[in-house]
Amino acid sequence: MTATQSVTAPPEHHGRLADNALGLPSVLFCIVTGAAPLTAMLFNVPVSVNGGGWATPAAFFIATVSLTIFSVGYIAMSRRVTSAGGFYTFVSRGLGRVVGLGSGLLIALCYMVFVGAVIGVMGYFAATTVEAFTGLALPAWLYMAAGLAIMSLLAWFHIELTAKVLGVMLVAEVLALVVLSVAVFVQGGAEGFSPAPFNPAAIFDNPGALQIFGTGAAGIALFAAFWSWVGFEMAPNYAEESREPHRIASIATYGSVIGLGIFYMIVSYAFVTGWGLTGSVKAVSDQLNGVFASAFYPLSDRFVGGWLTVIIEILAVTSSFACAMAFYNTSSRYLFALGRERVLPRVLGRTSKHRSPGVAAMTTTVVVALYCLAFVLYDPSTEGALTKLGTWSPLLGVLGILAVQALVCVAIIRYFLTTARDGFRVWSTLIAPVIGFVAMVGACFLLIDNRAALAAAEGVPFITLLPYVPLVIFVAGVVVALVLRARRPEVYAGLGHFSLSDPVLDDDPAVSDKEAHA
Repeated sequence: MTATQSVTAPPEHHGRLADNALGLPSVLFCIVTGAAPLTAMLFNVPVSVNGGGWATPAAFFIATVSLTIFSVGYIAMSRRVTSAGGFYTFVSRGLGRVVGLGSGLLIALCYMVFVGAVIGVMGYFAATTVEAFTGLALPAWLYMAAGLAIMSLLAWFHIELTAKVLGVMLVAEVLALVVLSVAVFVQGGAEGFSPAPFNPAAIFDNPGALQIFGTGAAGIALFAAFWSWVGFEMAPNYAEESREPHRIASIATYGSVIGLGIFYMIVSYAFVTGWGLTGSVKAVSDQLNGVFASAFYPLSDRFVGGWLTVIIEILAVTSSFACAMAFYNTSSRYLFALGRERVLPRVLGRTSKHRSPGVAAMTTTVVVALYCLAFVLYDPSTEGALTKLGTWSPLLGVLGILAVQALVCVAIIRYFLTTARDGFRVWSTLIAPVIGFVAMVGACFLLIDNRAALAAAEGVPFITLLPYVPLVIFVAGVVVALVLRARRPEVYAGLGHFSLSDPVLDDDPAVSDKEAHA
């Protein structure tokens, strides 16, 4: 059988995802739900207020500017490279296959860790909300298992179905926060309006936060802001399934970064305005002391009514599910890309009859289930789903993602100085990536330096060893690449270099590796 003949293999053997399945709105839904606006605000605004006080909107402003600059070079690269491999493909093209594979394994692991973490958050909110409304007390792990089963079912079918589900959930959670913010602004908040929360210098001048966190207070405020964007870079991962991949990747990335940034600044400003500059710090302190589950709930009670609070409580569950589903989709596409290039078992590169990465998705389900099971066995309580699985795991995932994003910045610079010299631009492919690199490295430092305070877990092995786990995974990927280079050069030659113009092979062993990369 020739490579040309293999292109016409049955759908379940194809190494391509469904093309022309997603338009711009669908890609945006897949991306923005990964950032989970409602969940980000309910959790990250209080964390940021603890670090930077009422200057939290300024922290979101700094993060918006930093990530927008990072996106300049990222989008320039996405116009040249179109593949479900995302970061893995970008680093491979810019820094070589060895570094690329290390990044690919690391980023795939990070997204699966995030799936488990957010499923834990969903399980906690589902358990507590159902018990509050009905009196029925069921363990969080039961809701976690149900959520993962639904995700697996959706992932097996057409990606457009998933996008529609995510879209409905996204619109609902955004509307709830918009209603709350408008109500606060119309009624003038607790003390009127002040421009002070948008002053970046104020992040570093919060006596209350300094008393709690010491010199790391500002770092925690900024890290909480950066944390809120995890998943914004997913657009290139859906390139193979997009109708106009180059145009959509650009619009979707800028739209998600800037759109979320403006939204986060508005909502966080509504929060500090609703409570008042000094009152917002006290409100977060009360939340941490268990006076109420979220400092947002009393705000909605006061400025809108209890009905909105109930809606927000319900949406906290659906928002977490949508966020986990978005991460699930991305992690399965990384496994799909690595399987298609035969770094991982080749079966992972097979698609279902619906042209979804079916085998990779089910593998993601198994890995996530085992990861969650380990935490459940460690602490089976409902609170453990949030305080351990939902709080410790994101630190690991974010650290890995930020580190890979820093490598992407370097890869962009080298790619346009060598391979794509004709596309080199001083601002978009040099200065912007350099600034992005500094921002990502800085965020990594903030996370590592403040990880015990962020996790509220001093001396726990998981937190102590946190900085070394991504390094070990990355090194493991590097070792695999070196072994492939020595023993299977034909496979090594294709690492991170699949593009939409390449022929697609079926699983027939008669198709040679040389034909695959001809």
